[in-house]
Amino acid sequence: MKNNSEKKTFRVVGHNINKMDAQGLAQGKAQFVADLVQGEHLIGKVLRSPHAHARLKEINTARARAMPGVHAVLTYKDVPRIAFTTAGQGYPEPSPYDSFILDDKVRFVGDRVAAVAAESEEIATQALAAIEVKFDILEPVLDPRQAMAPGAPVIHDEPEARILIPVPYEPQKNLASNVEFDVGDVAHGFEAADYLFESEFETLYASHCALEPHTTFTYLDAQGRLIIITSTQVPFHCRRIVAQSLDIPIRKVRVIKPRIGGGFGGKQEVFLEQICSALTMATEKAVLMEFTRQEVFTSSRTRHPQVITVKTGLKKDGTITAIDMRVLMNTGGYGSHALTVACNSGSKVLPLFNKVDNIHFLADTVYTNLPVGGAYRGYGATQSYFAMGVMMDVMARKVNMDPITLYKKHHIQAGETSPIFQILGEGRAGVENIIESCKLDECIDQGAAAIGWYEKRNKERHQGHWHYGVGMVCLMQGSSIPEIDMGSAYLKMNEDGSFNLMVGATDLGTGSDTVLAQIAAEVLHVEADNILVYSSDTDLTPFDVGAYASSTTYLSGYAVIKAAEIVVQKILKTAAEILDCDPSDLDLQDQAVVHTGNSQQVSFKEVALYSLYQSNQFQIAGEASHISHKSPPPFSAHFAEVAVDVETGLVKVVKYVAAVDCGTAINPRLAEGQTEGSVINGIGYALTEEYIFSEAGKMLNPNFNYYKIPGTADLPELETILIDSYEPTGPFGAKSVSEISINGPMPAIANAIYDAVGVRLYQPPFTPERVFNAIQAQRSGSQ
Repeated sequence: MKNNSEKKTFRVVGHNINKMDAQGLAQGKAQFVADLVQGEHLIGKVLRSPHAHARLKEINTARARAMPGVHAVLTYKDVPRIAFTTAGQGYPEPSPYDSFILDDKVRFVGDRVAAVAAESEEIATQALAAIEVKFDILEPVLDPRQAMAPGAPVIHDEPEARILIPVPYEPQKNLASNVEFDVGDVAHGFEAADYLFESEFETLYASHCALEPHTTFTYLDAQGRLIIITSTQVPFHCRRIVAQSLDIPIRKVRVIKPRIGGGFGGKQEVFLEQICSALTMATEKAVLMEFTRQEVFTSSRTRHPQVITVKTGLKKDGTITAIDMRVLMNTGGYGSHALTVACNSGSKVLPLFNKVDNIHFLADTVYTNLPVGGAYRGYGATQSYFAMGVMMDVMARKVNMDPITLYKKHHIQAGETSPIFQILGEGRAGVENIIESCKLDECIDQGAAAIGWYEKRNKERHQGHWHYGVGMVCLMQGSSIPEIDMGSAYLKMNEDGSFNLMVGATDLGTGSDTVLAQIAAEVLHVEADNILVYSSDTDLTPFDVGAYASSTTYLSGYAVIKAAEIVVQKILKTAAEILDCDPSDLDLQDQAVVHTGNSQQVSFKEVALYSLYQSNQFQIAGEASHISHKSPPPFSAHFAEVAVDVETGLVKVVKYVAAVDCGTAINPRLAEGQTEGSVINGIGYALTEEYIFSEAGKMLNPNFNYYKIPGTADLPELETILIDSYEPTGPFGAKSVSEISINGPMPAIANAIYDAVGVRLYQPPFTPERVFNAIQAQRSGSQ
């Protein structure tokens, strides 16, 4: 990693320290949900639908209920019929209320039919097999292009289906959401163009592939409260949604998040916790539920597939006159994140091109009888950056211009804005966002130098049947959801001068506990190991929306700063009593309070002991909340070099460079890890990851044997370049870094393939079969 430093000098922030949980993870001592299961408990399992679209005519559970060791069998008749959304978002949720704990209708292969709790997994599996179900099989909708066609089967015909916010929602037409806006006059822009371009891009399903599957453990405590220990990104949303779906008071529910084995957005969803809780309430016993890998693939959540049509106008001098982007998004059987992912397909991409005066965006999200889309790192931007990134390369080649030049001619700069920021938020209007930090040009220049761009692009390079090419793309994302999301922190001082930091923010393995500790340590003038972090327990930690929308460092980090500043003032006041001086004469320095005039000092330990035991006793502590009013985007330029085997179509990524402006990197090593993890995730989506369905809508490859993700042996040379800027609205100048880089590989690799062998690919993954067929079509003149 290269770290190009123009940043301000900090003591703790901006430096590499080990993750707080690193040793425990390395030694296998970290405790995940399944590690916290103690005592006698039941195993919960779910009976899944074999049909894509059907209604339950009869369901007979008598044999299952009579089996020894079976403690509960639940059907739709045994649980409250309360509509909710599984999307873990702030209230009122912008996703439709179209889900039930159990229903008399199933809407995709793998949907819930019934649930059992038994004394062992074997008994639970046998009980599922003993449940007799007769289905009234309905015609499915398996093509999103046909979902809104006249006469199409209605997937959500239940009267309870509704949305809480005033946006287009027409389930009788299978329309889960609609969003549309105009900037300028696109028709006029096309008239002014010398060249018009129009292409259709299609992105497919993808699984998050977190190492730990969805896992939940529930029990009733001594007071009869429901305790949920679960692998979630959104513990407070989880508490609210579970209480709503079970029709119990929120105060009766406690959610605890232990260590999590990855999330990537898949655990921003609440669909396992309700059914596990319902089994505990039915049996009054502890219940453990763990998804199999097949269930993760078919019955959890996925990336939303999209069909994206992009039309652009271009003048001979390289001026883009208009962009028309139309998105058809497939949300599957339920509308989780249906509106907000579609919004982000426009709002996180089109503002990058703020020199384009005429823009039209339309996104329709439709129900189908296929697996359910949800939150996934990149959150809609991944799909549309593929389309726009390829289109930029197409346009640049038409006018014999380097795409770098085309990006620099049109991309947003510091001090500028885009009207789209205000027009389009997440489920409602956005907010004005004047860019205060942008080093995208430096990202481009340093990334180009690292890949050897000017030496390699448009150069015929091959070794035998391996042909080489390079491609690039520019990106922006966001940092939190302004005027919507909120984070809080509570900080207290201990007798030895250390501190407990309690945050609702959720560490998914990303290192956010460590980053927040560094932020607190910077304010308090201590080392980070003096900050003891406890996160994500709805009883003990203050509220936080959770880990999503690239919000933790930017949003929750500022709450930590505010809480720490309150503590600093109390420390100074207490030290002033000890030293008999005015607090304004004092300063913090290396875990001590120092008199700036006479150099007298008192240690933090002495301050803590004085405050707790000696005079005017009180707990030195501070609590603060923060809501963001802007969403400053990180920026990035990605460059890929590929080798293409023209005899087989196999594509290998030789080198990948990601240059990122994320403001101040609080922990550069963790920022690098986030970037490289995102890139590898994106490379898998670009080259190998694909859901294969039968004609009846059943996934045929729900395992890692046939759903391929990159392993260590598949990795190219990766280079991350952190370009330091300073974001004045962020904690110590920080912006987000976790999501942006997943958006780069698809367009960068697609453009590199074209540079290598001259074929355009409009649908990932770029498998050997697809690439070989494209090469053959080109040779035959049919492309």
